[in-house]
Amino acid sequence: MTEVNVTLNVNGRSHALQVEPRRTLLDAIRDECGLTGTHMGCEHGVCGACTVLLDGDPVRSCLIFAVQTDGGAIRTVEGLAKGDELHPLQRAFMAHHGVQCGFCTPGFLMLATGIIEREPDIADADLLDALSSNLCRCTGYQGIVAAVRAALVEIREERGR
Repeated sequence: MTEVNVTLNVNGRSHALQVEPRRTLLDAIRDECGLTGTHMGCEHGVCGACTVLLDGDPVRSCLIFAVQTDGGAIRTVEGLAKGDELHPLQRAFMAHHGVQCGFCTPGFLMLATGIIEREPDIADADLLDALSSNLCRCTGYQGIVAAVRAALVEIREERGR
């Protein structure tokens, strides 16, 4: 199959790649860009482990082709922290025990980041509905929900709300 030139802008860094048109964004991020924080789960868009932000919107990177994201702004879990300073969501996940095995964590962090950045005043019921789109096998979700709620409070306070 003929390869196509694409430029993936991941976490503020450009990656000029040649990929087969059928190559998923997930595979390109992990294999071509060397960013393995985004996890491969079900490969059917069901579990959310592969969630990244594309132009600020959460997307399942296993369901989108790399060529579809040419020139778009992609953020992965590696792009959350600023140097040694963790993102409020990362700190909250640690403080509220939102992590057990950690496999689903990158997807939840990126989903929650997209939600918070798009709608910082999201109602609790809407937050729960949005978070329910990702799956976790071992936390029971309560730590994850508590972490996102705590991060929302911190982010709102930083913005002076």
